[in-house]
Amino acid sequence: MSATTLFVIGIVASAGLAALAVFTVAWRRGPSAEPITSAATGKLDKRAVRSDRKRQTEAAGGGTAVATLTATDDDDTDTDTDTDTATATATATETTADAAAPPSDPALQKIPITEAEYGVTRRKFLNRALFGLFVGAFLGGLSLSFLAFLWPKLKGGFGSPINAGNFNEIQSQLIQPDGSILPIFMAAAQSWIVPFEPDLQDTSSFSGLPVVATDGSEPGVMALWQRCVHLGCRVPECLSSQGFECPCHGSKYNFHGEYEDGPAPRNMDRFAVEIDDGGDLIIQTGQVVETSRASSKTIAYPQGPSCL
Repeated sequence: MSATTLFVIGIVASAGLAALAVFTVAWRRGPSAEPITSAATGKLDKRAVRSDRKRQTEAAGGGTAVATLTATDDDDTDTDTDTDTATATATATETTADAAAPPSDPALQKIPITEAEYGVTRRKFLNRALFGLFVGAFLGGLSLSFLAFLWPKLKGGFGSPINAGNFNEIQSQLIQPDGSILPIFMAAAQSWIVPFEPDLQDTSSFSGLPVVATDGSEPGVMALWQRCVHLGCRVPECLSSQGFECPCHGSKYNFHGEYEDGPAPRNMDRFAVEIDDGGDLIIQTGQVVETSRASSKTIAYPQGPSCL
């Protein structure tokens, strides 16, 4: 699967998680059938209740006074017109009725609200939405990282067969004129390519293992994984001692990757190797071969001063 495909999958996953987070927040703000009257209105203060009752009583008393005053004025004028008397009586009655009607309580006119409307403010809603988007983006990126890490590399790259080049050309570069070994580092395969005499394999700890490639000519070729088997540090070559020496904790191996000294528990790991029909060396980086410490070594070490 290409990097573009993985990127698209990650974008789609992130968008889906973000949409799910927004939907979850919106759903929590949905209408509720249970009004929270106690949380919304609370309890009325006794002092406020007494004040409202006093105000209602004073309003009712004022209306009665107006009615009485109106009736008295009508009597004092001693009018003989029945129309004026009826008008005064109607006015007094209307005023008294208006005064008798208590004013409406504003607290009783409040519209009950739902728990979601009362409990979730605008700031809280925005905070939840931003948190949901952040979590969605974080989880999406994390999922994409895990997917890219765990997805098998079907074509090319470490973990698949690596073409190291022409076998005969590699042979000619491994042995120096003075007889010393010069390992070739293959970065794509994360391995050191070293020479190995095929005649030694049957009596070594590598007997029967597909770790030596040869076309019948001398020498054969081995591919050693560059990592130290102790804690995984990269092990460089030491040309003076003709071996590999780990700078992290001092583990030492000869140029065949056999354990010599230090805290390493076994020999260096190596990959299966073969020669294809075109004469190229193929390193199978997906096939790692582990071997225990060798009781008898196939090459001398050290042949000079150590690099550590």
